Amino acid sequence: MSSEARTRIKICGITRIEDALAAAAMGADAIGLVFYAKSPRYIAIDRAAEICAGLPPLVTTVGLFVDAGKGLIADVLAQVPIDLLQFHGSETSAECDCHGRPYIKALRMRPGLDLRGAVAEFASARGVLLDTYRPGVPGGTGESFDWSQVPSDLKTPIILAGGLNPSNVRNAVERVRPWAVDVSGGVESAPGLKDGRRITDFVEAVRAADRSECIE
Repeated sequence: MSSEARTRIKICGITRIEDALAAAAMGADAIGLVFYAKSPRYIAIDRAAEICAGLPPLVTTVGLFVDAGKGLIADVLAQVPIDLLQFHGSETSAECDCHGRPYIKALRMRPGLDLRGAVAEFASARGVLLDTYRPGVPGGTGESFDWSQVPSDLKTPIILAGGLNPSNVRNAVERVRPWAVDVSGGVESAPGLKDGRRITDFVEAVRAADRSECIE
């Protein structure tokens, strides 16, 4: 990583405009909006549109879906200015690639996963998000996985997720050196309600990890 490079930060599961604005003010590069009704961080389309309308410029908006039908995704894209799609279910690469938006694909780090093969399968993705595996749960477990499972030579940009918080994200970034990190529950006071102090601490820990590589 050069002295000018930095780890990107996404704050996911945004449900309130004040949290979106706080994330942007504290240095987040992207916010995530969850269009999965079973999630405690689910957001309705009209509310998501209001949040996006209130964002400052140069903050990427990410729409998260789990095995959603084309109709739902089309409705969201017609009403919400989503920049990037994030797929967290069993979607195929063809299903991810047919909506006229760039996308990232979440891969859960289950035992025996052929990570290189999975990354190759989603070659059209802008990046892959690596998350913790728990049977029957598509994400948001609040648990981390063994970061040593991530090869250092993957060509596809890696977004590291899974149980990250202000206490462990510096170590995670220093060990994996991902393109970006993704956090949700780790900066919350309750599901869907972000805590400004924890967001600040998270961002500062990521930046400390970035500086540590510049010094090496």
